[in-house]
Amino acid sequence: MISTRLIAFLLALMLLALCRCTPAANTSGEVAAADLPVPELTNLDGRLLAEIKAGGGAQVERWAPAYARLIGRADSLLDAPLYAVTQKTGVPPSGDKHDYLSLAPYWWPDPEKEDGLPWIRRDGERNPRTAGLDVDVTARRNAFGNFYHLSLAAYLSDRQAYADRARQQLRTWFLDPETRMHPHLEYAQGIPGRNDGRCYGIIEFRAITEVITGVELLGFLGELTDAEREGFTSWISDYTDWLVSSELGREEGSRHNNHGTWYDVQLVSMLRYLDRQEEAGAVLERAKTDRIAAHLAADGSQPEEIARTKSLSYSTMNLEGLTILAYHGKRMGIDLWNYQDEEGVGLPDAYAYLRPYALGEREWTYPQLGDLAEVRRELRGQFLRAGSQMDEPDYCSEAMRGARSDSSLQRLLYPCPGAR
Repeated sequence: MISTRLIAFLLALMLLALCRCTPAANTSGEVAAADLPVPELTNLDGRLLAEIKAGGGAQVERWAPAYARLIGRADSLLDAPLYAVTQKTGVPPSGDKHDYLSLAPYWWPDPEKEDGLPWIRRDGERNPRTAGLDVDVTARRNAFGNFYHLSLAAYLSDRQAYADRARQQLRTWFLDPETRMHPHLEYAQGIPGRNDGRCYGIIEFRAITEVITGVELLGFLGELTDAEREGFTSWISDYTDWLVSSELGREEGSRHNNHGTWYDVQLVSMLRYLDRQEEAGAVLERAKTDRIAAHLAADGSQPEEIARTKSLSYSTMNLEGLTILAYHGKRMGIDLWNYQDEEGVGLPDAYAYLRPYALGEREWTYPQLGDLAEVRRELRGQFLRAGSQMDEPDYCSEAMRGARSDSSLQRLLYPCPGAR
């Protein structure tokens, strides 16, 4: 017969274990930061996500609209199709539908030629055929975006249905033998009558960073098998090797505009995910001269982007990529944010140059096809993201905050200092 003293001892042990396993809450009901189980993420602040989850995203006023929108989208995606590279109606030059296929978006059939070949360039004017069912652009965008949102929702809500659907989409695009994509981009952004693929198509995979985040979150939740984790890691390793060794990959890495920047963003993210830290650090060290110094003029402008027909859009896009590189550098102890070239120019100067245009204090006089007001909103949003990633409160003025809807996912992932 068990004694009363032994029963009391066992109860005490159970209570002690419960205290150790349950995050401690402070007097306001928020979970103490030191006690949070934090996912280790390559591209996002895992502690911030853990705090949102522990605080109850739907319960905290500053997060509630964005959280509700994320959950609403995740609900809609439970019945959405699963997208695969093999679903396109077109066939790559290889004859294998497992190869990714896209067409150069700013190239059009030559109206002076009966067959339209070779296509001719109309910079900034997107050919709708390049997003049709015969190529993979729309399927890739949906596959990556849906997987990312479902994974975030699964982590923040602990709802099993989101994790299950995310896992299905991951398997469909990357893992299942019947539908998986081959890990290369040899046939991306080809130009009919000119070539089968170009280095410029590599930028279409910049959202691979979000896929990595989704995989890390599902892994943290225990929702992936060992075989699935190893299969995805193998895919990323093969794609990384193709990126650094192929002719197209090396050519893209040599570009001195947003293409070179986003090549580095992909490469650093994947190398860090693969724990190839020394190689990632080498890319970031080179980015000081090859990206920041090479891309910025003495006044902080970006000459290669200004030369485009969507000059403010591409200036914003390139600056976003440069800032992401600086964020990775911050995580690795390599200071790109405060790096200055021989003329004393660095990333803060690029933001200083664009700030009056973001706020409408100065008129943008370079070419910009499309809605300039919308592009300025996007630029203000980039100031907010940089303010969050680089701890720059000055980038988070009320005027800048007006760029972002309370229901924007960016509000969850990149809150400004003081709003966390």
